[in-house]
Amino acid sequence: MSAHESAIVATFLADDPAAIAARLAAAQLRHFRLTEPAALAAWDITITVLRSALAAIPAARNWRLLLEYPLLRLGRRIDAVLIAPQMVLVLEFKARATEFASAHLRQVEDYAIDLRDFHARSRAIPIVPILIATEADPPMSEWPLALNDVHSPLCASAASLGPLLAKLDRHFPPLTLPIDGLAWERASYRPVPGIIDAARMLYARHDVSEIATARAGAAELGRTTTAIMEAVRLAEAERRHLVLFVTGVPGSGKTLVGLNSVFGAGRELGAAYLTGNPTLVHVLREALVRDAAQGRRNRLRFARHKVKAKIQPLPEFRDRYVVNPHEVPAERVIVIDEAQRCWSRDYAVRKSQDRRAKLTDSEPAHLLEIMGRHNDWAAIVCLVGNGQEIHIGEGGLAEWGVALHKRPLWVSEAAGATRDATDPRQCLPSLPNFTENSALALTVPMRAIRNEAAPRWVDAILANAPTEARHIADKEGGVPFRMTRDPAAMRRALRALAADGCHAGLVASSGARRLRPEGFGVELPHMDVAAVTRWFLDRWPDVRAADALEVPATEFCCQGLELDYVGLCWGGDLIRQSGAWQVRAFRGDRWTLARVAEAVANAMNTYRVLLTRARYDTILWVPQGSAEDRTRPPELYDKIASFLLDCGVHPLDDSQPPHSIPSPHLTLVPR
Repeated sequence: MSAHESAIVATFLADDPAAIAARLAAAQLRHFRLTEPAALAAWDITITVLRSALAAIPAARNWRLLLEYPLLRLGRRIDAVLIAPQMVLVLEFKARATEFASAHLRQVEDYAIDLRDFHARSRAIPIVPILIATEADPPMSEWPLALNDVHSPLCASAASLGPLLAKLDRHFPPLTLPIDGLAWERASYRPVPGIIDAARMLYARHDVSEIATARAGAAELGRTTTAIMEAVRLAEAERRHLVLFVTGVPGSGKTLVGLNSVFGAGRELGAAYLTGNPTLVHVLREALVRDAAQGRRNRLRFARHKVKAKIQPLPEFRDRYVVNPHEVPAERVIVIDEAQRCWSRDYAVRKSQDRRAKLTDSEPAHLLEIMGRHNDWAAIVCLVGNGQEIHIGEGGLAEWGVALHKRPLWVSEAAGATRDATDPRQCLPSLPNFTENSALALTVPMRAIRNEAAPRWVDAILANAPTEARHIADKEGGVPFRMTRDPAAMRRALRALAADGCHAGLVASSGARRLRPEGFGVELPHMDVAAVTRWFLDRWPDVRAADALEVPATEFCCQGLELDYVGLCWGGDLIRQSGAWQVRAFRGDRWTLARVAEAVANAMNTYRVLLTRARYDTILWVPQGSAEDRTRPPELYDKIASFLLDCGVHPLDDSQPPHSIPSPHLTLVPR
């Protein structure tokens, strides 16, 4: 971590203000030079105000003070962090400011939230963000404050900061385990990377330990990665053909484990990363190319060639070797993301009738045959998303089981839960040469940064279990979902978050055909390389970027990827009737009921994918409908909204972005 100025408050009060500013300047801690007159003047004011405020609080002399504390994920620094035994105070100073700008309030709140989410000693403790506009008239503060989470920002002036700090010291009771200021300062700050950032870091020759977090899921990711590496090396040593099934709930880190097996811990294996999801291929490739080239045109061609060999579309890999039946793949290890989406035999044969590469069996069967051309050994690592089959013809784990049953040459490993799934497509049948390996199951959601119960809540609502969903929401103190009936309110909230540097975007089901009257008639074309890479990688004011909030991505575009904040546009393809979900398809000028079991299951899985794309919060927009349009009757949408509220979703407060999800409770000692 970068250097920052640190001291016990008593030392800070006794030190010369000019010497403090000089040390900050010498360390070159700011993005701009502290030796510039304006910067020095602002820090003179900050130090003077802070010293005056702390000098009047006797208890504060033993607090720890950090100046210019860096937040790597946000690319910014906190002006000051005060660590008391019972609270952490996050201070942002605006020298000579006469008002409290909303952007500055969001800034200091984001600092506090970032600490709560990613700093190892900042979970489930009181964190209070304070904006100090030195020349402003402070408004009345909101009391009482939360005792175990991030509070909404408080405001102070130069004159009122001291009394406010004293009041906070009296307000918060002692914790069972007081906060140790030095231990807090030394604790790890490890932001959870998104999939794109993780790929960049791994490609730059880091390993999973450098992008793991202090959260529970990090240990699970490391355990699974180790299990994969050990099993593959054993297969090489014993000259065996091996299939590993890595299963997990949405957002549990399957893609991260797969990328680490190709670029990180398993780099020496020479593995290739295959996926049938074209969007994932396009976005990961372009992200790595941009990072490797670093804006130099003469390096783009080389970078693209190098990345292309490591991240490959599964259909291209498959078709090459189907057309050339005697060619042996260069790779001995392949990692298949979204392996549950591999085609069943009937669908594969039908789909390829008019193609050069005519398939004669299921995709799993062809892939096993292709990798089986290595006479000595080979390994396939299948990353399987539970309940994420979203298209007809996707055979799931069951299709892999059928293919393996006919090929006893292959040995396989998976967690025991793969035998117990209720959905036949998600169930691995009894196989010869099968070994149960619990380390291959990822059960901790890593994507839902603030609330690990989010996937369980999504499963409950899609299973039509409102009581269970409400119980999960109540037990967790809320779930990271907010609802509005106003698309403008959804956009306002997301735009405010995107303005603060968060990545926000809209998603909608490919079956939501009647969002057009609401202004959502165009969807992101998932086969258009340029369109999807710009949507995910570029930023506003580019109108093609996700945070322009103009074009929603469908399940085919966003499966396997993620955003910080998501606006989900609920369509008329999944509605409530007679107290249950009903799946529909729009044909011609009217809705028709979906009656084929596979189509119904895929539609439910579509909403599972959409509801689990956010790293932070999801804003659910349920349209009002129109009494004049028989394809959008208001009562159908009202039932959806009512059900979601019954399940624990809170209405979106249009006056404030949907930030806070409460942390677990602490035991407090009466003062």
